[in-house]
Amino acid sequence: MSELSDNPQMRAEHEPMLTSDDAEAESFISLPAVGESANAQERDIAFLLELTETLNTTLDLRTLLNRTAELIRRVIPYRIFAILLLDESSRELRMRFQIGHTPEIERMHIPLGEGVVGRVAKSKQAMLINDVSQVDGYIPANECVRSELTVPLINKNRLIGVLDIESEERDFFRADHLRLLTLTASRIAQSIQNARLYSRVTRQTQTLEVLNEISVELTSILDLDKLFERIGMLLRRLIDYQMFSIMLVDERRQRLVTRYRWRFGQTALPGQWLPLDTGLVGAAIHEWRLINVPDVHKDSRYYMINPETRSEMVVPLFYKNRVIGVLDMEHVRTGFFQERHERTLTTLAAQIAIAIENARLYQQVLRHEQQLERDLQMAREVQLRLLPARCPVHENAEFAARFLPARSIGGDLYDFLEYDAKHTAIVLGDVSGKAAPAALFAALVSGIMRSAANQQLSPGQMLEHLNDALQERKLESQYVTMLFALWNDENRTLQVANAGAVPPIFCRGGEVTTLHAEGFPLGMFADVKYEEFSVATQPGDAFVFVSDGITDAENAQGEMYGTERLTGFLCSHRNLPSGEIADAIFADVARFQGSKDRFDDETILVLRVR
Repeated sequence: MSELSDNPQMRAEHEPMLTSDDAEAESFISLPAVGESANAQERDIAFLLELTETLNTTLDLRTLLNRTAELIRRVIPYRIFAILLLDESSRELRMRFQIGHTPEIERMHIPLGEGVVGRVAKSKQAMLINDVSQVDGYIPANECVRSELTVPLINKNRLIGVLDIESEERDFFRADHLRLLTLTASRIAQSIQNARLYSRVTRQTQTLEVLNEISVELTSILDLDKLFERIGMLLRRLIDYQMFSIMLVDERRQRLVTRYRWRFGQTALPGQWLPLDTGLVGAAIHEWRLINVPDVHKDSRYYMINPETRSEMVVPLFYKNRVIGVLDMEHVRTGFFQERHERTLTTLAAQIAIAIENARLYQQVLRHEQQLERDLQMAREVQLRLLPARCPVHENAEFAARFLPARSIGGDLYDFLEYDAKHTAIVLGDVSGKAAPAALFAALVSGIMRSAANQQLSPGQMLEHLNDALQERKLESQYVTMLFALWNDENRTLQVANAGAVPPIFCRGGEVTTLHAEGFPLGMFADVKYEEFSVATQPGDAFVFVSDGITDAENAQGEMYGTERLTGFLCSHRNLPSGEIADAIFADVARFQGSKDRFDDETILVLRVR
């Protein structure tokens, strides 16, 4: 300590800064004492060792500042204490830790050169003031303060901040207080800088973790409301905002609509909207860039929604060279959002925009699918109404029909056309394709056929009529296979014509016969003639008409149900009523398929001669 006091050059570095008026300065500034006792040296050394040991035990800035304040209080019994740190971007001092100040004072920003702490920070020279009322430009943060001791915190010739102690008594601080704080200031500054660096590295690590979490998580959330809420939560971990909004562009109405809003820990009701050219959000969209305003009350573009707002940061969301919305953050403290916040938000904006657009597209597809499902359900109801409500009743024959579409609606069609009391036409058709297109084509064929039913055409004539009508309304790659049979209940005969459908089979006395009636599908070729076959039936005969969805049904091994299996099953159940025969065939086909999905419509018509 004596070496420092005896060395004029070293002593000058630690002496308090004098004002331009030396006479006035002497009235309120005390210079450090030149001599010091052995007890004072021992006390100083012990204090420095304890301070160094304490500061080296933590890298948490808040804990560090609190321990520093406790140690200094043991040698200087202050009542008002503050450590102010320099904000590099604004070149202002901001209170980072304080004891005895009001919340209003804690929020003050002090420019370099203003007030005592500003002058000390700018000059990097400590000041001991015995009477603050004698200082020009003094900032009276506390009217009760009478004396003040302020020391710059410098690390590697770089200003970190200022340590400031105040007293309500004049001449409270002594020269040895100034000397002691001046000796310890560099150690405190170094520890603060280490803690800030550690905090910065920790924050960067957390940012990278959240960025990775966002990239993985956000793209998997396809519900917009849940996505907005999750975005707010994840950003909260990176930026300590107090108000946050997600606004999306409504291009049709040229406005921004608030889809998510968060204020002071509570989710607020969205729905507010602004014209695209309004406020800072409008400016961010117009200029295609992030906008960070330290004090919104000094910016003419500001449009007030939250009266508490002092600083605001807005980043546009881009997707495929267009702005789809903005992220808007606000805080009650001026100059809150820093360059690191800008980097974080800019980095995240692209990923957030993609996630939002993916969710919007998914919801659009979902709405279309739901509408399609409703349309298909309606089409299914219409299709079922086009099918006969009941089977015809005759004295010498009984009929049954079963229909199972592969999808909600199918391309199979069947019908019973009652020519008169003794004659009924049996129709089974299968339209090419599946689902809605096939069902619509089936409805067209059914309509043409029913309109011609009053002509009481023979099977061959009806197929020719249908083929000619479809040629007039020809659709690319659309055709229909059809089996048309006419039952005469008076003489128990069956006339059959086939346009490419599965030939009918019948069982008589345990023997199976296939009617090899053949012909081109309807709608494929013009001027086609169809051959007719006539069968004289006997009591106990059982006929079955099926679509290829029955014979072509596959099991898990890729085997088809086939005509042979069908004929064998028909013969073994020929004595059952027609409805039970149809049900039994359906059940047997289902057992054969097992867990294998059906790929085609399945239709069965059964005629059993009484």
